[in-house]
Amino acid sequence: MGETHVDYWNSTAETMPRERLEAWRWQRLERALDHARRSSPFWNARIPEGITSLADYTARMPLLYKADLLAAEEQAPPYGTWPSLDPSLGVRHHQTSGTSGNPPVRTFDTERDWVWCVDTFCTALYANGVRPHHKGMVCFGYGLLAGFWGMHYALERMGCTVFPSGGLDSRTRVRLLVDQRIEVLGLTPSYAMRLIETAREMGVDLAREANVRIILAGAEPRSDFTTRTIEEAFGARVFNAAGTTEFGGVFMFECPARRNACHINEQSCYDEVLHPETKQPVGYGEEGVRVTTGLSREGVQLFRHWTEDIVVRRPHTECGCGRTWDFYDGGILRRVDDMRKIRGVSVTPVMIEDVVRSFDEVNEFQSSLRTVRGLDTVHVRVDAGELAGPVADALCGRIAEEFKREIGIRPVVELAPAGSLPRSQWKAARLHDERVLTSHG
Repeated sequence: MGETHVDYWNSTAETMPRERLEAWRWQRLERALDHARRSSPFWNARIPEGITSLADYTARMPLLYKADLLAAEEQAPPYGTWPSLDPSLGVRHHQTSGTSGNPPVRTFDTERDWVWCVDTFCTALYANGVRPHHKGMVCFGYGLLAGFWGMHYALERMGCTVFPSGGLDSRTRVRLLVDQRIEVLGLTPSYAMRLIETAREMGVDLAREANVRIILAGAEPRSDFTTRTIEEAFGARVFNAAGTTEFGGVFMFECPARRNACHINEQSCYDEVLHPETKQPVGYGEEGVRVTTGLSREGVQLFRHWTEDIVVRRPHTECGCGRTWDFYDGGILRRVDDMRKIRGVSVTPVMIEDVVRSFDEVNEFQSSLRTVRGLDTVHVRVDAGELAGPVADALCGRIAEEFKREIGIRPVVELAPAGSLPRSQWKAARLHDERVLTSHG
């Protein structure tokens, strides 16, 4: 007999029959609710008595919003009444970026919680093809954000050689990729584009001279065009994955068997998809907001968290990889608060990116929404390197035409000086709504 090829980090959990999986998750949820009710003042006040099943839980347990967590933490900073264990048992502190304008949500991990968090990354990376002999590099400044720490420790646990690159500049990272023949890369899509730009400036052909084979590009939405651009430049497969500080680990990861099929880590979370207005469940194939419950964390717990993530859930049978975990088609499509109405047209950052990134001359861009003489207008600034004069004007005109054709409104497009637009290792904020500021200015 030939050797059996194993594609699962944890085959028992990832291929468990659905009936058994549902029963197992209910048992874990029962224990989690009991622990939270006994140990957390915040959850003791919110969890109804006598929950008897998953259906009963979703019917009676109130939704949790970010404002609820922030209010709980404000009562007794830094963690407030939220934790279910003494924070002194924490071995790590992490917090959200605060890019939405709200204060950061602060969390801690016990030793057991951190082991679980890293395991969720191992599940994702192994599914993506990472194996013990690989070399990996996480291109990020690390700090208080949890995600890239989790990937770093997961690579170590899997037996990979990890190259810490937190304090390195882009040119040094490109050289390290080439010299060390690194196969696995973790970064944001925005920073992947920055490395491509840097390599081009250095005269380095990443697809020919480097050895990257697997890229985990997460932490922000990306367009299909951006994905293709990264894959072509590196000669590698780009995978999607997502986790949150509130949840504490990776809740979904892309399956190599089906492009854009992001399996839900159903051994660690119980996810619902609800209509954004009615808050009622939607069926397979319908857009809705992801509402998540954590089943594994003991220090900081999460029950029916309204994430603001717009997703489309599909049954596991449509993937064909053998996993019994359902998947989100396309991952996180957008966030509820990302959508903007411009003259009756719905616009998201990913829609703008899909248009602008289709022009090879563009190295980076920024967009903003402004009110000009009472009319909402999209302004797009593009960095096209040393391009100038009539050629640059023609590029701006072509971008405006394509924008009008694809999205339905004509933007104002202007050239920015080469290198003047910000490049980010973390979540890039490329759409700024300045309409309120402009109207009061």
